[in-house]
Amino acid sequence: MSFRSLCVYCGSSPGRLPAYTASANALAEAMVRRGIRLIYGGAGIGIMGAVADRVLALGGEAVGVIPKALAHKEVAHAGLTELYVTASMHERKMRMAELADGFVALPGGIGTLEELFEIWTWAQLGFHRKPCGLLNVAGYYDGLLGFLDHVRAEQFVKPEQRELLMVAGDPETLLTRYAAYQAPPTKQWLANDET
Repeated sequence: MSFRSLCVYCGSSPGRLPAYTASANALAEAMVRRGIRLIYGGAGIGIMGAVADRVLALGGEAVGVIPKALAHKEVAHAGLTELYVTASMHERKMRMAELADGFVALPGGIGTLEELFEIWTWAQLGFHRKPCGLLNVAGYYDGLLGFLDHVRAEQFVKPEQRELLMVAGDPETLLTRYAAYQAPPTKQWLANDET
């Protein structure tokens, strides 16, 4: 598949550890080296602002999508290549999905998790055939990954569904896997295997 744009979900806060912002910078650098355009939530603060700032500083493209109601609260980034202002969060997420060839979550809070789980669910349902994953910085997602393994062991998530969510500790590894990604055959996995 042609991989030209990556949707990055991440926090509007910098978080506790400097490693979180460092990972945003490293991802931005890897994206620009590969000619990958950033699609993200449009804020100029926190990890969101850091990844956009680094992409732009290196001459890459950064496209933001932000709901009108959050443009002030999340401080919409003023220097982006493009900024889409949407009427709602639902419209924001749909627009980001349309613009992106893949999705990754850096450290973030409830919003980051909600966006990641929704886009992963869409992949599982066959609504898109794009790679989804986590950049597990400084073990940030270790607890979540342990829980997801528990969910799989308890047979609420099938192994094929779990494998749709790729995980790496560094951007180069993740982007290499994304570039080679082949979506599995489209199928809706139901608990009782009925289709």
